[in-house]
Amino acid sequence: MTSHRFVPDRYYNVIGSLPPALHVADGDTIITETLDAAGYDKDDVNRISGPNPMNGPIFVEGAEPGDSLKVEILTMVPTRDTGFTRSVVAGNVVDPRDVRGLPESRKVFWDIDRKALTARLAEPVSGLEAFTLPLAPMIGCFGVAPSLGQAISTATSGEFGGNMDYRLLGPGATVWFPVSASGALFFLGDCHAVQGDGEIVGTGIETTFEVTVRLSVEKKRTIIWPRGETADDIFTIGNARPLDQALQHATSEMLRWLETDYGLDRTAASHLLGQVVRYDVGNVFDPAYTMACRVSKSWLKRR
Repeated sequence: MTSHRFVPDRYYNVIGSLPPALHVADGDTIITETLDAAGYDKDDVNRISGPNPMNGPIFVEGAEPGDSLKVEILTMVPTRDTGFTRSVVAGNVVDPRDVRGLPESRKVFWDIDRKALTARLAEPVSGLEAFTLPLAPMIGCFGVAPSLGQAISTATSGEFGGNMDYRLLGPGATVWFPVSASGALFFLGDCHAVQGDGEIVGTGIETTFEVTVRLSVEKKRTIIWPRGETADDIFTIGNARPLDQALQHATSEMLRWLETDYGLDRTAASHLLGQVVRYDVGNVFDPAYTMACRVSKSWLKRR
């Protein structure tokens, strides 16, 4: 197994079947530096316009349709002392009668302390003068080429992954994507220093990172929607609009996982999920919403 330092010479605002920028073997590790969601690098140089420029695609030898690509997020190291967010919640997350009362949203900047691993507003807001957040790095947008040769905007998401903005997709997490194209064609970008559930202001704290991932092929492990796990939980992700459809996708994928890997039939899985499931909102801002169906590993025993 080899470690590759991947320095892109171009970036993409779509995830799709594009010429590979790098070929790697099954099990190789990739270290790469990302741009922020607006296309600025660690030196605050604009390299491409937004939304969410991606590094890639990375061709993983041996990956074929019907397989799964296993992505282990090993480390995320911030590479810049600034980040940005929008200043006001999106109109679609409040009652319609309250939309006109929202201030105009603008771009605001945050100072990132890379030693203390904290972030705070560069210009303090009344009532939040001491507001300091611990960093909780996550990858906002990543995935593999969609089926049918499609190239889909990094503004949205689907079965292939994409702009899911789920806060558990950070260091220590493992994620599986369904392979639909030879080589999987993996893309990565749009990293956040911090983000609450829902990405309700339309951003996390958008900044740049050095990200290390390990890419492995799981042959004939056919899945439909992304799956993941942390030290404590397993989760499945559905991306769609309306929100109930995203929840349905995530729940169906969890039922399939509990059956194939944990030996639970639909009745047993229903009893389990009915009492212990947790649903997390990944985002309710993008064209497709993201829901995660999450179960604590303490309730599970693999076959």
